[in-house]
Amino acid sequence: MLDVVVLFFLLGVLARWFKSDLRLPEALYETLSIYLLLAIGLKGGIELSKQSLLVLAPQVAACLALGFAIPFLLVPVLRRLGLSAVDSAALAAHYGSVSVVTFAVASSYLQKRGVALESHAALWVALMEAPGLIAGILLARLGADTAPGRIHWKELAHDVFLGKSVLLLAGGLLIGAVMGEAGTASIKNVFIDPFKGVLALFLLELGLVAGGRLGELRRYGLRLLGFALLAPLLLAVLGALVGRALGLSLGGVTVLATLAASASYIAAPTAMRIAVPQANAALSITAALGVTFPFNIVLGIPLYFALAQRLA
Repeated sequence: MLDVVVLFFLLGVLARWFKSDLRLPEALYETLSIYLLLAIGLKGGIELSKQSLLVLAPQVAACLALGFAIPFLLVPVLRRLGLSAVDSAALAAHYGSVSVVTFAVASSYLQKRGVALESHAALWVALMEAPGLIAGILLARLGADTAPGRIHWKELAHDVFLGKSVLLLAGGLLIGAVMGEAGTASIKNVFIDPFKGVLALFLLELGLVAGGRLGELRRYGLRLLGFALLAPLLLAVLGALVGRALGLSLGGVTVLATLAASASYIAAPTAMRIAVPQANAALSITAALGVTFPFNIVLGIPLYFALAQRLA
């Protein structure tokens, strides 16, 4: 049975597919995204305040390594599919980074089934946001003869690490970790309890956006469609194996597999626009948001949960 928030996403897709005039105000979309990032960070930070940092060290190292390695695994595949070095690196960077909303849907899926999840799982999201972007940029620079002269690393670092998604997520984690459960009790009714309703509204908007991207698949053909469907399945296996090696719970393995399978459509496009401006941005957004995101939240997460059950 589908989670109710997924049905909101499908409603958005159908509305766009049938050319409805349904729209969410841009200001509301920005507000919802800020809320979700802060809420996810806060919830993770509250639980992080109860954890030993020494115990978390292997997970920190594994998440950083996994995010950095994914673009290196995907670029050779994309090159074989006929993409240029620059486009391959940029697209791989989107898959090396992660989708916060996909994480939220996976957490909701597990909660609905009463499956326990490591309480600090939001920390994994924050850790995996940037390494894939850095790896993609490096690969683009190594593989492109026509790349512009020099990357302005200071500007890029500012955009990647102080961009909206990373700053709000990391900031929420820090606030939650410092204040703990008692210190954040006064805002629980704002940031914790209404979370799922806000997520449903945000997914409605993403459904409208993704529905508008489906027509672009004809432009890029079956190669892009096949990659955007198969890559998350293979990356989920890698993420699940890493989670199993770390000794994570059933829910933890599911979420790490989901994060590995997800693709960024917020932080990655911004970073690639600055560092690799000659890459085809529409190619990456169509794959990440038009195909992989819908696949993950409708079909992928239940598959990754079943995979985690088999490994357990």
